[in-house]
This record gives sequence, C-alpha cells and structure tokens, in this order.
Amino acid sequence: MGPALRCGPFVLPDHRARDDHDLSRVDCAVLLGHTPRMDLSKFHPSRRGFIRALLMASGFAPAMLSVLARADQHHAMQPAKPGVHELSGDVRLNGSPAHMGQEVRPGDICTTGVGGSCVIIIGEHVYLIREDSEVAFYAEDFEMGEGESLSGKIRMAAGAMLSVFGKTETQIVTPMATIGIRGTACYTDVREDRTYACICYGTADLGSTLTGRVLETVTTKRHDSPRYIYGPDAPKQIEKAPVVDHTDAELRMLEALVGRIPPFDAPGAASYSEDY
Repeated sequence: MGPALRCGPFVLPDHRARDDHDLSRVDCAVLLGHTPRMDLSKFHPSRRGFIRALLMASGFAPAMLSVLARADQHHAMQPAKPGVHELSGDVRLNGSPAHMGQEVRPGDICTTGVGGSCVIIIGEHVYLIREDSEVAFYAEDFEMGEGESLSGKIRMAAGAMLSVFGKTETQIVTPMATIGIRGTACYTDVREDRTYACICYGTADLGSTLTGRVLETVTTKRHDSPRYIYGPDAPKQIEKAPVVDHTDAELRMLEALVGRIPPFDAPGAASYSEDY
C-alpha cells in the first residue's frame, strides 16, 4: 500500500501517489469504530472503475468529505444531493441521456444499456442500477411523508438493482414478484422466468405479482433469506437462493450517501468473519 490520507473516520490510499487505474483496495475506517476492508478485487473489472469513481464522488476524497466528529467518536457524513449521483455507460432518463446531478422525480423511468450503471438518490432512498435495466420510480400511488420519506411503487421491467431505503412503505414490482419494503435494503434481479430477491436487512413481504398472494414474510439481519420467486405455473412459487451479485461494500457506500450505516455495522451488531 502507498501513503494514506486520513479524513475524519476515513482512511484511503493516496491516489496521487500512483496511477489511478492501479487503485484496487480502499480501507475505510467506517463510522463508529468499525473498520471493514473494502476490497475492490472482489468486483468484476468492468465495475471497479465505477465503484472507484463512486467512492471519490461520494465523499471519500479529502476535497469532498464532510464529517462531523463528535466527542463520543460518533461520526455522521453529510448526505449527498438527491438526483443522479454517479453514472457509467449508457444511462437514460425518460429516453434521454442522463447527466450528473439530474433530478429524478416520481414517474421518471431509468434505463441502462450494456455496460451502463448509475446511482440515483430520491429522498432518503438510494438505488444502484445495473446494466440492461428498466426501472420506473413511483409512477403511481406515491406519497411524500415527513422529511424526505417517499412511499409507493417502483416497477422493474428488467435488470438488477440494489436499493437502500429510509422510512417507507414501498413496493418493488416485477413481472413475477411484488416485494413489500418496510425501510430496509433489497437486491432485486429480474429474469424472464423468475425474480431474485435478497432482503439484505430488515423486513419485507415477498409476493406474487400475478396472483396477488403474499408467499413469505422475511426478516433478516444480513442476507439471511434470499429467494427465487416464480410464476404461478411453476412447481414452486418461491424457494431459497444463494447470496449473489451484491456486496456489503456496496451497501456501505449507498447508505453513506444518505448519512447512514448498515445495521450490521451498528454498535452491538453481531461480528462476521468476512464480508459478502
């Protein structure tokens, strides 16, 4: 490791001392004394540059970091401005190319092409949208609560999305599944014959879009109950699945954008030998 920069609770390699493309590891002494290792080598090479840019643009660089250090060593990071926070490749809002800082309103539709991805902040909620996705944000039945709380329906026609939510009653609706979010984190991957849903932490109702039935209610602390959800003609409508295609490092980054930490990093939370 080269020389390091320390900013409040964060430690990161000095990218000025090396070729930016050589940056493969970031050590974050994240909030409240926790020090998880964020190893970018876990990510696909096509995603490392995007995640590196996200770290720098999200407040992990000295020029952009805003930290409130308290006497009890608790720290809070200033929430990022809502809108398109980071993008890579072909990303469109309502059919037109998206741009950094663009506001995303209820009713807007985000699409990504091959190799495209973006991070969008709406109120207290943050969405990391993968390539080849189509997501319609709160096009119907939405309402604003106190502060920046937003509830309603998010429709995913295709692709994959990692989401972290503040206080909300939101449904993620795919062709196969309806996921009732109650202020939690969720990874959703939409395929032609099934939907993958991992409630990373919190409580959610997993239901069938086609029948309207709730198939299972899950409460998890850390990726405890991922599920595949199928159509009503399948032998099983819901079954256990592995944890795939999303990481604790990504959850930490998304939560940090709105001044939060994942519950599994909170004081008193169970310790884990390694990250997903």
